[in-house]
Amino acid sequence: MIAPREEVVRRAARTLLDGERLDTTTLAGQLGISRVTLFRRVGNRDAILGEAMWWLAERTLQRAAQAHDARPEGAEPAGRLRSLAIIEDFRHVLGTAPSLRRFIDDEPTTALRVLTDPRGRVQPRLVEAYTDLFERDVEQRGLSSEVQLPMLAYAVVRLGESFLYSDVMVARDPDLKAATTVVDALVTGVLGLRTD
Repeated sequence: MIAPREEVVRRAARTLLDGERLDTTTLAGQLGISRVTLFRRVGNRDAILGEAMWWLAERTLQRAAQAHDARPEGAEPAGRLRSLAIIEDFRHVLGTAPSLRRFIDDEPTTALRVLTDPRGRVQPRLVEAYTDLFERDVEQRGLSSEVQLPMLAYAVVRLGESFLYSDVMVARDPDLKAATTVVDALVTGVLGLRTD
């Protein structure tokens, strides 16, 4: 039986989690398929990396949402948006994940291309996920946004990238606390939410 696409992505994600370099020949061999079949099933190496990174990111974001929603009432600062708390937790996990750090350190150009390409497999999906988070807050709180929510989500994703990957982009240490301050200020301002 030929390995399904999901199995290819899962195996690639496992390779990245183990801190290993993703080699398409090795991956194809582990799955018992040819490289041609592997590429037909998921795409080239960048596509496979993107699918694997999104597979990991999506699960991390889901866990952040579940953990947030399981917190007792009053665990968050009064008035803090659910979306901002979840995004902060998600960013923290990414910023401290050894496997992601190793990928960025070992292959900085590839990592940035895969993680931040607006036509890639990761960034557009993350923008969509953030849009969903903002839509829920807007609906539940009766807020209105000064810009369309997908544009706000795109800005927040790009800001997050600039802080998370700042060591590669501009030779500056990542600062997750500053990222939270800037992102929270942007989102609460755009949504007209007072934070007194």
